Amino acid sequence: MRLSFKWVLLGIGVLAALIPFIWMIGGSFRSEADLFAAPAQLLPTTWTLDGYISIWQELPFLRLLLNSFIFAGVTTVLCLLFDSMCAYALARIPFRGSTVLFWLVIATLMVPFQVTLIPVFIELFHLGWLDTYQGLIIPRATSAFGIFMLRQFFISIPRELDEAARIDGAGHLRIYWTIILPLAKPALATLAVLHFMNLWNDLLWPLIVTSSTEMRTLPAGLTLFGGQHVTDHAVLLAGATISLLPLALAFFFAQKYFVAGIATTGLK
Repeated sequence: MRLSFKWVLLGIGVLAALIPFIWMIGGSFRSEADLFAAPAQLLPTTWTLDGYISIWQELPFLRLLLNSFIFAGVTTVLCLLFDSMCAYALARIPFRGSTVLFWLVIATLMVPFQVTLIPVFIELFHLGWLDTYQGLIIPRATSAFGIFMLRQFFISIPRELDEAARIDGAGHLRIYWTIILPLAKPALATLAVLHFMNLWNDLLWPLIVTSSTEMRTLPAGLTLFGGQHVTDHAVLLAGATISLLPLALAFFFAQKYFVAGIATTGLK
């Protein structure tokens, strides 16, 4: 009886989590009148592809999609590189002031992104990087959360591996690249998915830094369909449905690393 009750609660939770996605996907195939019909229905009464057709006809959709991939993909790779290098230095190289530097990194997590937005925007203006890829990518190329997460993971890796590598003549760069990074694949995969998801869905930063439609990412480009008096909801839902697919694929391919990370947690 108790087991059945747990399955019922689990089913309710899964249903509550899936309903918004079902409504979003179903809404992308509705007409505007069907979206606001009374009484409201979860699935469309009539199916139409007008939302998907409009998004291809009224926007440079492939360009927006490419910009999103470049922004999220390149920034994620740079974040993994810089975050892991900084985390390695804080976790595996003893030097004076490392603890203070680590706590300074942690302190930046308490500073809202909006506080630094105007100074960074002014700096990009003087560099001439507004409405460019480097303006989108460089200011987001590292994160305090990534440094913290990877440092904690690197600390759990046995130091005997470092000592054995040094006996063979390996330096810090070789230890970092050939020993630490391969062992940290679960943490790197988890961080990559989190970074990619956050950057792919980011609206504020691309909207501030870019001014032309050709440089905007998909979330920023979709704002063109939202006006003060009229909003094409079907097109917005169609764009949101398409933008969800890369995130779902990224999570699907990184699943085995999540499982590996859980299985190896606490091992020394």
